[in-house]
Amino acid sequence: MLGRERPIPGCYWVHSGRLLAGEYPGAADQADAREKLRRLRAAGVTFFLDLTEEGELDPYVELLEWSDTPLEHRRMAVRDFCAPSETEMVAILDTVDEALADGHVVYLHCWGGVGRTGTVVACHLVRHGASSDEALRQIEAWLSETPRADRDSPETPEQVALVRSWRAGQ
Repeated sequence: MLGRERPIPGCYWVHSGRLLAGEYPGAADQADAREKLRRLRAAGVTFFLDLTEEGELDPYVELLEWSDTPLEHRRMAVRDFCAPSETEMVAILDTVDEALADGHVVYLHCWGGVGRTGTVVACHLVRHGASSDEALRQIEAWLSETPRADRDSPETPEQVALVRSWRAGQ
């Protein structure tokens, strides 16, 4: 992971020190959620891009308010086990790129950090010059270092098809 520790087990650095992707950073137990968020914050995260749907999981947004540094949360919901539309993916990728350009350290997540997150990460890599095969292999390598190593990412044929259809600069 390019010399950077994973702040929580179910995540990986896409761009060391800039873009982190993975699992839902909350938890059913508020103390556990606070610890996850503390660790992400200690890793420098200032922007949370949430791919989960409203009501899908216990909210963690109010827990972000305890930070001494302003943190941003943006929800761009994608239905679980689905792929976003092309227009939705462009908006998600633009949000990632804009947050990075603004100097944020971004944490991109869905529930498990596998399907929706992997789809967005792969399209991000392709947008910035990787082939779809390279992007999918890279995600497999990153995921192999997490508790989700036994899962495919992206998860569904629809998600993989979106990645394979994505083009550089899109």
